[in-house]
Amino acid sequence: MAENNTTGIDVSVPSVARMYDWLLGGIENYASDRQECEKLMQIAPGTKVLARNNREFLQRVVRVLAKDYGIRQFIDHGSGLPTQDNVHQIAQRIDSSSRVVYIDNDPSVLAHGHAALEENDSTVVIDADMRDTEAIFTHPEVRHLIDFTQPVAALFISVLHCLPDRDRPGELVRDVAQRLAPGSFLVVCQLVSADAGVRERVTSLMDGATHGHWGRVREEEEVRAFFEGMQVLEPGLVDVTDWRPDDSLPPRAHSDEWVEWGGVAQL
Repeated sequence: MAENNTTGIDVSVPSVARMYDWLLGGIENYASDRQECEKLMQIAPGTKVLARNNREFLQRVVRVLAKDYGIRQFIDHGSGLPTQDNVHQIAQRIDSSSRVVYIDNDPSVLAHGHAALEENDSTVVIDADMRDTEAIFTHPEVRHLIDFTQPVAALFISVLHCLPDRDRPGELVRDVAQRLAPGSFLVVCQLVSADAGVRERVTSLMDGATHGHWGRVREEEEVRAFFEGMQVLEPGLVDVTDWRPDDSLPPRAHSDEWVEWGGVAQL
């Protein structure tokens, strides 16, 4: 991407969404994003592998929910920058009537999302804080697309680590779950590490780089608590690389320092 600021975006401050874009081989990123990614990979060299594994999990889970469980409505919290095989593209290949709402408040995401989706009447990107569930569920464009009397898949994929504990991510997940119709699904994964040093160094780096737009790397048991009282689909809560892998593809390498960890619950 050209190193300019014509869109009003502060390119000197790294964005989690743009960093993720770079890790996936995208071009919608700036020097500040790439520099922080290089620092991140000094702490956790497997970060590019982790990003690819997470993206493939998103694609698999949407395909499974649309094809095997008949889900036709998706709300993607903290959706990030558009790339190949987004939620709406996967779901609408299976059923063109599928409806998708993307939620984000990153200026880069909003600018590119609006441009990419302007001709898709069944998909919209909403400028909203994913922590404000009431605002999201009552938003006119959301109400227009989503029928909350019918099952919905609510996605929190690789995003809850952006929320500090004071924002109570577990309560956010439960609040969303309580608003969904029976038969809905909740998809949650976030960065975890068993290494306290990795957790501390990554959290410190990202918090400083994003000027506080970060939460923390957590442990598996903390993510397990997000699913308390819910019916988790097989294979349970796992490194997302191991969630219903595509048998037609060779096994993906695991990142050693940290993983995306979570799963899918049916409500």
